[in-house]
Amino acid sequence: MDKYLLIILIFMVAGIPISLVSPITGEIYEQPLIPLFYGSIAGISIIILYSSYQERKERQKANAKRRSRK
Repeated sequence: MDKYLLIILIFMVAGIPISLVSPITGEIYEQPLIPLFYGSIAGISIIILYSSYQERKERQKANAKRRSRK
């Protein structure tokens, strides 16, 4: 995974508890902050899917390069 994507992923994971607990008072919300909660989950899934797509493409190029040498 790219280092920039990893940093964004860390912020997304940190956003989930922030959406569940009030950072000022420390109280748990009855309902989480919906845009932040679902936005973080969607961002995490997009980053994971994109990084797996990139790794698959790199592996395909490496395999093609290895096969062409023969």
